[in-house]
Amino acid sequence: MTARRPCPPAPGPLEEYAARFDDLLVSLAQRRGFREYLTGPLAPRDRNKTLTCLAVAEPVAGAQNPAVQRLQFFLSESTWKHDRINDRRVELLLADRATAPHDQGVLVIDDSGDRKAGTATARVGRQWLGRYGKTDNGIVTVTTVCADARLYYPLHAVPYPPAHHFPKKRNDPDFQTKPALATTLARRAHDAGVPFRAVVADCGYGDNDEFRHTLREAGLPFVMALKPHRGRPRNGTGPRGGPHRPHQPQPACWPKAIRDVRAWLDPWIALQRCWRAWTNAPPPPELQALIDAVGTGHALDLYSPV
Repeated sequence: MTARRPCPPAPGPLEEYAARFDDLLVSLAQRRGFREYLTGPLAPRDRNKTLTCLAVAEPVAGAQNPAVQRLQFFLSESTWKHDRINDRRVELLLADRATAPHDQGVLVIDDSGDRKAGTATARVGRQWLGRYGKTDNGIVTVTTVCADARLYYPLHAVPYPPAHHFPKKRNDPDFQTKPALATTLARRAHDAGVPFRAVVADCGYGDNDEFRHTLREAGLPFVMALKPHRGRPRNGTGPRGGPHRPHQPQPACWPKAIRDVRAWLDPWIALQRCWRAWTNAPPPPELQALIDAVGTGHALDLYSPV
C-alpha cells in the first residue's frame, strides 16, 4: 500500500486536532483543504465568511486565486462526507472532559435563515426567515445545540427544502416539515450519547402535536413554547361549546416555562460563580448540598416577594 504524502500542518496546536480527522479524508488535497478551512475562521480576518478572505485573498478580484479555487473545490466538489466529519467532531467533544455535556443540560432545537438572492442555490426559496422576522428569499437550516451552565455548542444541522422544491409540494413523500427534521436531529443526538435533561424549542415546534408525540414516544422529556391560544377555547366556550370552566388546567406557556427553568438554572450558576470568585477551595458541605439540590432540579423561587 502506498504511503500517504505528508500534509502541510495546521498552525500550532490546531494540527493535533486536525490530524484526528485524517482517516476520513482520502487524499492529500482533502487533508490540506480541511486544514485551510479549519484555520480560516479562527485566524484574524475582516470577513471570515467569504472564501477569498478565508484564503487570504482580495475580495472579488482574488476569486481566481489558486488558494481560493482549491478551497472552493474542497467545499463543493470533493468527495469527503460532511456527516462523518461532524460525527467525529461530536465524538471528540463528548470524550473531552472540558467539553463533555452533563445530564442537567438541554438540547435546544431551532432554525436559522439567511437571505439568498436568485434561485440557483440548492434549497433556496421564499420562506419565513426568523432572523429577520419576515418572509423572504433565503435558505433555512434546522439545528440542535447542546447547552448547559458551562458551555454550549452546535451538534447537528440539516437544511430545510421548501415544499415547492418537490413535485407534489407538501404532499410529496420526500417532503419533511421542520418539526420532522427536528425529530430526526433529536434522535441523532440521543443515539450519539449526548446527555440532556430536556429538549427545548419555541412555539414553531411546540405547537406541532406530532413533534411532541414523537419525542414522548422516544422517551425524550421536553419543554416547549405554545402560542397563547393553543389548547384554549375560543369565544369563552369550553371544548364542547359550553361555558368555560375557570378551574380547568391551562396549558403551559413559554414565559412560565422559562421561569421554571431559570428557577433552578440561574441559582445553580450563581452559587458556583460566587464561590469560585471568592476562593479555589471546595465549598463547605452545606453550600455544596444546596448546589447539588438546585442542580438536580429543586428550584428556588426567584419571583416570590421577600
